[in-house]
Amino acid sequence: MSFIDLWHWNKAPHDDSAAGEWSPGGASRWWLHQSLQSLEDGIKELGGDLVYRSGNTATVLKELCEETGAEAVYCSRRYEPWATQQESALYAELKDSAIALKRYPGTLLHEPGAVLTQGGDPFKVFTPFWRACLRNPVSEPLAVPELNFHKSLSSEALDDWNLLPKRPDWASHWSDLWSPGEAGAARQLEAFLADSAAHYTTRRDLPAVKGTSKLSAHIHFGELSLRTIWSHCERLSASNDANTGSIAKFQAELGWREFSYHLLHFFPHIPEASFKANFNEFPWLHDEARIKAWQQGQTGYPIVDAGMRELWHTGHMHNRVRMVVASFLCKHLLTHWRVGEDWFWDTLVDADLASNGCSWQWVAGSGADAAPYFRIFNPVTQGEKFDKQGEYVRRWVPEIAELPDKYLHTPWEAPTAILEGAGVVLGEQYPEPIVDHKQARQGALDAYDTIKVKQ
Repeated sequence: MSFIDLWHWNKAPHDDSAAGEWSPGGASRWWLHQSLQSLEDGIKELGGDLVYRSGNTATVLKELCEETGAEAVYCSRRYEPWATQQESALYAELKDSAIALKRYPGTLLHEPGAVLTQGGDPFKVFTPFWRACLRNPVSEPLAVPELNFHKSLSSEALDDWNLLPKRPDWASHWSDLWSPGEAGAARQLEAFLADSAAHYTTRRDLPAVKGTSKLSAHIHFGELSLRTIWSHCERLSASNDANTGSIAKFQAELGWREFSYHLLHFFPHIPEASFKANFNEFPWLHDEARIKAWQQGQTGYPIVDAGMRELWHTGHMHNRVRMVVASFLCKHLLTHWRVGEDWFWDTLVDADLASNGCSWQWVAGSGADAAPYFRIFNPVTQGEKFDKQGEYVRRWVPEIAELPDKYLHTPWEAPTAILEGAGVVLGEQYPEPIVDHKQARQGALDAYDTIKVKQ
């Protein structure tokens, strides 16, 4: 049987309208371009060509099948609501043309529906969900198959898809930071397992050190499968008992991504509406000036500003800091979590519909297994605890770098002489805090009181 293999379902054919408002954001489009270029180069080394076609997915695929004589299209399943609808419609349309659509698992460790409560319902709490997952074996990744390529197919040019920023090219230096593609993903996994994985438990919350895997974008774009990561982790854990705890902690982080996709499958409204219905009546505010200050890293809280600037300059933000800046937006500024979700969607290279939506709702308190709304991150104590020497803040907020550690996370408390000695004039080189923490915390608790009796 002839077939077309859509190795990366979210890459080809290019149907930018299918996802609607969830089309890739700017940072993701940059990564997509680089990843496609890497895939094209890899296929050339194997003797083939990557064909680029844009347009309606069903139309393009039927045309390709006619040109090649293919009788089937193969792909990995996707679980975003738009992708699920697209696959169902595509199955029916191709069937009318006597073309089979073969969909297989490949983007998760366990398919939605394979891990359920004893009552047959989807889990809504992570810990029992993950325990159930750990009782299910994960299949080993398969070997690379022998590939035969169809020649002489017309193709569009990748550059014509206009995935890269141009005026201005805000990502001009990103190629020095990231290596999208299968080879880059393999190198990143190898580097993580060789060093940071053994210390994951102790380093993962420290934004100034190499303590996290930085594999999320590679996973999202299909450059590295979860089963491959899982297999390597299991072997590393078995080879050295001292690594077991840290490896298990990292695997649990993969489990959060898994949990997010299971939630998205059963509750597809999660990216757009609160999981807990009472939060639909939460008295959110919308102060454009404060939102802009948050986006630009000008809130006056150094750990928050460092995170937002890291995001803008690199397309990435450390996970601990993501929680801090998200809490600040939702609880200090009383801004709807969708504002933050949308900003992350456009600026993160690893923007992922399930993880992004579920994580923002977790912080806001409106999601499944969410942090209680009254758990409000104190940006000062978070900075002092996880960036004690101030390396992270000094890197991304250089205008206050000369402040001593004692005042680095609270520059507004520094005596005038200390500020002058560091060359800092609050309100000029660096802003005063846009909100007072104690007042903002109380305001958040008061707002929560208006809905908590309706749970």
